[in-house]
Amino acid sequence: MTQARLRRERRDRWLREGDLSVGRRLAQIGVLGWIFVVPTLGGMFFGRWLDARLESGIFWTAPFMVLGICLGGWTAWKWMNAR
Repeated sequence: MTQARLRRERRDRWLREGDLSVGRRLAQIGVLGWIFVVPTLGGMFFGRWLDARLESGIFWTAPFMVLGICLGGWTAWKWMNAR
């Protein structure tokens, strides 16, 4: 039931607004990249900072980078499905 309603709403919006321009599509791709990259790099930098503070080599870098990848992927997925 909800799938049919969403499909109808998307079709009505497409009929009302038309296709997106090339510039708009490129901007969406850029935003999507930043949504994914920023949490990944943030997790990596926080892990490196924590490793330097605790003098633990690179023990915390990998887990925080993976956490950043997961957070970025989830955020990107939510952003893509919100449209």
